[in-house]
Amino acid sequence: MHIELSRVEARILGALIEKEITTPDQYPLSLNALTNACNQKTNRDPVLELDERAVQESLDALSKRHLVMERSGFGSRVVKYRHRLCNGDHNPLQFSPQETAIVCELLLRGPQTPGELRMRAQRLAPFTELADVETTLELLATRADGPFVLKLTRQPGARESRYAQLFTGPPEPAAPAAAHAASGPAPAAAGLAERVQALEHKVAALSAAVEELQTALSRS
Repeated sequence: MHIELSRVEARILGALIEKEITTPDQYPLSLNALTNACNQKTNRDPVLELDERAVQESLDALSKRHLVMERSGFGSRVVKYRHRLCNGDHNPLQFSPQETAIVCELLLRGPQTPGELRMRAQRLAPFTELADVETTLELLATRADGPFVLKLTRQPGARESRYAQLFTGPPEPAAPAAAHAASGPAPAAAGLAERVQALEHKVAALSAAVEELQTALSRS
């Protein structure tokens, strides 16, 4: 894979892919709409506070690399932007709907477990069971034109390993605190980690439901 992105460029492309799927009637996006999408407080990690100047600078850089293009509607003076990362004619990558959903979620929310990805990516593409997510991750990790994702070392107390996208380069090494816990977490700490993970799953499901409701209301 020869596409390298900054963190802001990854957020921009992730937001454009997401909106193309979830709100096609509002896509492509104006600079203002794209900035709001990048700074969205749901389905984002971390939550950012980018201004339009920072987004425009990254858009200009992506445009020079033919990863975004400007598109204005008939009779409209507002410049709008669409991604050219994947799918469609003349785009560098071709992904299945499931691969697109996984890549999009990883661009927007950083490293996640297959369980988290199954829950969060359902709004973008159907995943019947966890094995579907695992198969898609394996394909993304082993494609001849990739790899696009990497399986990370399982964290102490976690049941599943997380996966990271590789468009922004290799993931940063684990924090020193993880090394301190390498000998194995105490039972109480392990139980806390499991409860936190369960709560994260519930919050992700609620966030996805709220976004789906907002999308339905915007179309009505």
